[in-house]
Amino acid sequence: MADVLLRSSHTESTVPPETATGRQAEVALRTRCRRLTPLLYVAPAFVFYAAFVIAPWLHSIWLSFWNWNGVGVATWAGFANYTAVFQEPALRSALVHAFVFILFYTVIPVGLGLVLAALVASTPWKAMPVIRTVIFLPQILPLVAVGVVWKWIYSEGGPLNELLTAVGLGDVARAWLGDFTWALPSVGLIGTWVSTGLCFLLLLSGIGKIDPALYEATALDGAGRLRQFWHVTVPGLRSELGVAATITVIAALASFDIVYVMTGGGPGYATMVPGVQVYELVFTAGRVGTACALATVLSLLTCTAMYALNRISRER
Repeated sequence: MADVLLRSSHTESTVPPETATGRQAEVALRTRCRRLTPLLYVAPAFVFYAAFVIAPWLHSIWLSFWNWNGVGVATWAGFANYTAVFQEPALRSALVHAFVFILFYTVIPVGLGLVLAALVASTPWKAMPVIRTVIFLPQILPLVAVGVVWKWIYSEGGPLNELLTAVGLGDVARAWLGDFTWALPSVGLIGTWVSTGLCFLLLLSGIGKIDPALYEATALDGAGRLRQFWHVTVPGLRSELGVAATITVIAALASFDIVYVMTGGGPGYATMVPGVQVYELVFTAGRVGTACALATVLSLLTCTAMYALNRISRER
């Protein structure tokens, strides 16, 4: 046995250094290949994303430093287009309206969705599938069709004014989309109607993963429905609330369809949002550089909002 051990140790000691180095290099190469293998699966999607998202976005940033009408020769503008975004009242109001829409697209829908999800989850109704479908239905409808229908509902002779007149509130009836005061809230409420279903479904699915033992423990401690909702349901939905807020904030800041179909940004600039403003700057005013500057500012604001939401909603 001792002779065998001596021979094996002698054999190992006589392995040439070049062979050992080659084996180490081979092992290192295999390790690198294993680490790079997942990237091969991501590469096709990344190529398309880079070609159709990242490259156009970088090109729009480059165009934002030029004065160009889309046809003729471009001239260098520096940061003049960005200055115009914050100094021109029409462009500045478009950014303000985008953040006002966060109230209608995010704050109200998330609050309503949370309350509705808690009520539905705590009440074993037989009509649960029907209720879920009715609440979520606006989310799957084409936004252009939604805008056309609600434009008719809001019209001066539409169903809303007829209903108000029928119940004795004829003095309240008005051309809602033509009123400088009520046009923006009227359009924003459509966003609330559309977004509530998505928030409701996300939060309802989140409630299903909360451990029922937590509700039993708080009930034994004498906590009522309201305290259980505040101390068990809401903390348990931290990640779902973050997802709902992220999706709806993006929808608010990037809103275009409903506003363009219903008002086109009017009356005046009362409902103008960045998406519609960019469209008009490019295809009506011929200010491609200013439009790209506004789009760049909007993208930076969106990224900042997403970063803040992710930090807030991160699980502790």
